[in-house]
Amino acid sequence: MEPSGPMDPLMALVARAGVDGRRLRNALAALSDGRWWTLAELVRETATSRRTIESLLREVELERSGDRFRLPKPPAGLADPTDRTGPTDPASPVDPTGLTGPASLTGSTGPAGHAGLTGFTVSKAVPADPVAHLLPDHTGLLARMDELITKAPRGRHTLDHVAATADTVVRRALLLDARFWLDGARLLCVGDHDLTSLATAMLHPGVEVTVVDLDERILAYIADQADRLGLNVRTRWADLRLGLPASAQTWADLVITDPPYTPEGVGLFVARGVEGLRDREQGRILLAYGASERTPALALKVQHALSQLNLVNEAIYPDFNRYLGAEAIGSAADLYVLRPTTRTWPAVAARVDGYGTAIYTQGPQSVESTGSSESAPASSLGEFTPEVLVGEWPGDVFPKVPRARLTTWLAKPYATDPARVAIAVPAALEAALPRLLLATRAQDIRITLTGPPKDLPADLLSPVYELTADGSAVHVVRLPPPTTDMGRILRRILDNAHGKLANTWREALIRARGDLTKKQARAVITAVAPWADDVTVLELPAHRLQELPAAVASSLTVPSET
Repeated sequence: MEPSGPMDPLMALVARAGVDGRRLRNALAALSDGRWWTLAELVRETATSRRTIESLLREVELERSGDRFRLPKPPAGLADPTDRTGPTDPASPVDPTGLTGPASLTGSTGPAGHAGLTGFTVSKAVPADPVAHLLPDHTGLLARMDELITKAPRGRHTLDHVAATADTVVRRALLLDARFWLDGARLLCVGDHDLTSLATAMLHPGVEVTVVDLDERILAYIADQADRLGLNVRTRWADLRLGLPASAQTWADLVITDPPYTPEGVGLFVARGVEGLRDREQGRILLAYGASERTPALALKVQHALSQLNLVNEAIYPDFNRYLGAEAIGSAADLYVLRPTTRTWPAVAARVDGYGTAIYTQGPQSVESTGSSESAPASSLGEFTPEVLVGEWPGDVFPKVPRARLTTWLAKPYATDPARVAIAVPAALEAALPRLLLATRAQDIRITLTGPPKDLPADLLSPVYELTADGSAVHVVRLPPPTTDMGRILRRILDNAHGKLANTWREALIRARGDLTKKQARAVITAVAPWADDVTVLELPAHRLQELPAAVASSLTVPSET
């Protein structure tokens, strides 16, 4: 029944929200329970967008202390927030279900100072959390994760990084453990700024974990903490727009990802997760994705991208993930449990290379940016005459010269062995530069960027190349063959970047030392570089590439009995 007469602003706001007005009532209940709140805390607590919370706060009179606020306690007309029995006024409506929660606001006698806090029931209630009841048994893990998250590298806004709360990360691990059998299982984290890998490995040491990420800082931090804590977690570098690392393909039983919240970002990260599954019948993908209650059309686009991959939504846990930021979406995201079908893999194969490079919500790699898809200018090559063009080049640039896509260039060795190569690197993919260079054995390479390089990886590539920059062009020249045993082994490893590092290292070490069997050589490598097994040079994180020369030198002196 429509109310008669004029309605005060707060009543009108709640009325307009309709059945979704529960979130406004939850916010009022939180404000009235005596605690002081910041705007960010109230957004995260209620999983409601900042704009909606701000519209609510404009309609109530708040008590303030610095940047914190609350409704005066106890305000007239407000029931005891600890009273779960509902309204005490017999004339007030009673919730027959008993589900109104721990805070209620009712009555018709509220003072004008609390305009709108009359005539309806306010209650704090949230959908059931499937694993919240398990948290009290894991306070130690929660404390450790809180410390690890606090010390982790700060997120990069251009990569859409927003840290999840320690509570969220632990509940993710608890849900994995409660829903799936983890003994002997393999978990692939497609991006892991939130450190879900560490929480899962600490909760259940029986699971193997691989982290694939673009951010070198995160990979180094996770690897360092895993080594320190003795966790079975390995790290791999990848720009998912260029492919999933070889050692992560068809490897996992479970995948978890918290991708950029664009249709392109969600589609790409989930598609790469599908490529990482070895169990095509029982494998699952857990996806964190959130949208504001004000923008259901955006969520529809994302769900359409998932449906195009022919995935089944086995479960969706609303507002499961909470974040230290992302207030536009209520600092919260749902958790999807996705199950592939037999039609998923053909759909992934057909779509995964079509997502493009613009997958983020901000910066030069955002979906609104157009620069990331521009072709390299013809003038960037000058008098240089390449034998192969790699990346996006205009059609009139050396039209008869063979071309290769960046994804193909990294996926496998080129069919021939060209001496001169030109590589165009879009604005979104500069982090791939070291791997694009290691993927070739050309003598002379010209790199074309969209702007002057901010940080040339000269030290990282110094065993192989000399790099010089001239504006947005980088001239790369292969160095002469080394003359020491260490130099020759290292060069052989880096020259075979598509192959398994340990295999190439083993053969070069046997040749250099002359006193090792294959088994002994592999044991030596494991002793000096336990991270080298089953990995290619192209997927090694930068911190491992930096450790490689010293590890190679050590392998020449470690006793064969090792």
